[in-house]
Amino acid sequence: QVQLVETGGGLVHPGGSLRLSCAASGSFFSINAMGWYRQAPGKERELVASITSAGSTNYADSVKGRFTISRDNAKNTVYLQMNSLKPEDTAVYYCSANIRTYFGPYDYWGQGTQVTVSS
Repeated sequence: QVQLVETGGGLVHPGGSLRLSCAASGSFFSINAMGWYRQAPGKERELVASITSAGSTNYADSVKGRFTISRDNAKNTVYLQMNSLKPEDTAVYYCSANIRTYFGPYDYWGQGTQVTVSS
């Protein structure tokens, strides 16, 4: 059984920084793309950033220049470094990964971690 476990959320003042981590565990062959999504109250879930297995990255316009996605393939972990945080970044952040198991590739999701930016 594959699991994604996120850590690193919390409360931070505007202008502050947080680092989210998401580790994949279980039985699988490989991890393809990984990404971070977020969902604010009353809004749809949106893509924040993604990274391919080769390291190519993609960012939402709203976070470009402030957030950095990276991954450690040896640890099956993806990170999201969030700097210059704004109140509008407040949301539940979800990790996602396309993971190849015996049954084929499938998109897995973490349980979500709350990020609150407030003074």
